[in-house]
Amino acid sequence: MEFNRKQKILKLIIEDFIKYAEPVGSNYLIKKYKLPYSSATVRNEMAELEKDGLLEKTHTSSGRIPSTKGYQYYIENLRVKKVDENFKNELKSIFTNSKSVEEVIKESCEILSSMTNLTSVVLGPSSNDESLLSIQLIPLSNKSCSAIFVTDKGYVENKTFILSNNTSIDDVKKCMEMLDKRLKGTKISQLVEKLESLKPILSDYIEDYNYLFSSLVKTFYEFAKERSTFFGRENLLAQPEFKDDAEGLKKVFDLFSNPDLLNEYLKTSNGNVILDGSDVDEEFEDMTIISKNIDANGSNLGRIAIIGPKRMDYSNVISALEYTINQLINHFNSNDGNDDDGGDDDNGGRA
Repeated sequence: MEFNRKQKILKLIIEDFIKYAEPVGSNYLIKKYKLPYSSATVRNEMAELEKDGLLEKTHTSSGRIPSTKGYQYYIENLRVKKVDENFKNELKSIFTNSKSVEEVIKESCEILSSMTNLTSVVLGPSSNDESLLSIQLIPLSNKSCSAIFVTDKGYVENKTFILSNNTSIDDVKKCMEMLDKRLKGTKISQLVEKLESLKPILSDYIEDYNYLFSSLVKTFYEFAKERSTFFGRENLLAQPEFKDDAEGLKKVFDLFSNPDLLNEYLKTSNGNVILDGSDVDEEFEDMTIISKNIDANGSNLGRIAIIGPKRMDYSNVISALEYTINQLINHFNSNDGNDDDGGDDDNGGRA
């Protein structure tokens, strides 16, 4: 891709700042990148870029740093859209064995976080869009068993029951078979309400039904909550923007601990980049959130987001995220974990 002089200078400034987190001056730029332009020419171009709102001046220094608008321009027009081959190979290994939706997505996020040195998060699908597919009971001993709840999105929840002396495994099994028939197809958000209506029937199967009922209610409440898993939280500690800002970092981690709130913010991004974290909270002005939905088999399986400083390496991060999402969609749509790259590098890339 060919860039004009102004674009080339802007690209170099942004990529240098991403790497070193230091304002960039004209003389430094010429010497470092052996530019065939005079100091006056580069200064003039930098002044124009600042006038256009793509660069900002820091205090009295002659050096410039990218603005939010500058980063956005870089993402849309200047970044290299290429995925690292080692990353591709590592990600490919996830699809070789049969795994649940949760396992595949979470392992993908672990690799994504490791590769980008940033924090990644998996947000499960909305409970309004997800239904219970089945309930299965697995005996563990004469007095214990494990119930497995599976949704139509492929998500799994386990609950282990320790039975009282007057409750048999057979009784619990018959009860779970009844619940499986009655609750199958129920929206996750409506499970507790429907279970409440079935409470009188439980006594026909189990004498000590209150324990089973309360355990199921708790499980269904957990199921209905926005599910989230974070990877690489410690990566933020190494970023200059957060290194000496304990209070700011605490606010970020507080955001992590509130998946409902984070999901609401991510929905407003329509699956794109939130460059200015102040859209979330004014304390997050140096933070960027990038997120994309996992839409496969005609439904939403959740969302993956990457969180880091506004100074993140957008070329690698966005390309890696797009590739990961494409690979996940291909895998879930084909249901056999094929080896297709999911398109060319420009597009990024259940068991």
